[in-house]
Amino acid sequence: MKHFAIIFLLASALCGCNSDFTPKPRGYFRIDLPQKAYQKFDTTFPFTFEYPVYAKIVKDSSRMGELYWFNIVYTPFNAQLHFSYKVITNNLKQYLDDSRTLVNKHIPKANAIQQREYLDPANKVYGLVFDIKGSDAASTYQFYLTDSVAKFVRGALYFNLVPNNDSLQPVIGFLKEDIEHMIATFRWKSVK
Repeated sequence: MKHFAIIFLLASALCGCNSDFTPKPRGYFRIDLPQKAYQKFDTTFPFTFEYPVYAKIVKDSSRMGELYWFNIVYTPFNAQLHFSYKVITNNLKQYLDDSRTLVNKHIPKANAIQQREYLDPANKVYGLVFDIKGSDAASTYQFYLTDSVAKFVRGALYFNLVPNNDSLQPVIGFLKEDIEHMIATFRWKSVK
């Protein structure tokens, strides 16, 4: 009886192993995206805008940080939008060139960089939005806004992890909508 059981197990194993083994593809965790809702950023800063309620604004504490520099931190997504402000003193061309240089640093990892003009003449907000495509690009979205006379802001979205933008695409798209809303609600204030 013992020999019969061993022979049966060996026969079952040999018959069960006829098909090729196909491993399951690597999966990623499901990402639950929060409901869209916005709050107004209106402080002593020389501008105002709306940003998501699930984000927080933190002063830029880097050694290069300046008075009106901050980060919009998206804690649920381990991402942040670096935001800087500069006063224009006959150096708008330098700020525009610097912005383009910072975007072009992503060329080695980018598949494409699409740029789109933003024009809001009624509120004197003009700028460019850069959509950086590529699975290994460190920043997927950057922009600058200016009144073209005295004020200039720049923003860049970064994730605090090794980039794999294919798997992050749902979050990237979600945050791009938030940044687009921020840009659409962006207004300059007079500095006193």
